Amino acid sequence: MSRRSSRSQALPAPAASCPCGLPSPYRDCCGRLHRGEGAAPTAELLMRSRFSAFSVGDEGYLLRTWHPATRPPRVDLDRATRWVRLEVLETTGGSTFHTEGTVRFRAHYVDRGSAGHMEEHSRFVRHEGDWVYVGAL
Repeated sequence: MSRRSSRSQALPAPAASCPCGLPSPYRDCCGRLHRGEGAAPTAELLMRSRFSAFSVGDEGYLLRTWHPATRPPRVDLDRATRWVRLEVLETTGGSTFHTEGTVRFRAHYVDRGSAGHMEEHSRFVRHEGDWVYVGAL
């Protein structure tokens, strides 16, 4: 999800639904992970929280949850792109009992007034006890 620019988008209202697609408000769902009040217990929940980080413009969270071996020096978020909806298409492994997992997803966006989507099959591993994003398969 590499649309680029450095300006963050506004955070959702506290009671607004989480951008990740789960029914909880952002503040209680991905917002608490973004604030460092916990870690995603599964690869899928990490992927959802990373989508939400793209949606709200949280570059720091994206970098913190990227494996150090594949992490870029920075993430430039494109302010003209709004990440609006996530579909999780398939998961393998990635539970609280696994050390590796994959998540295949479709992320929907609006870029300069035009709707689009991108698909990725992502690999996640545990690093120092927490799930981290490694990269696309």
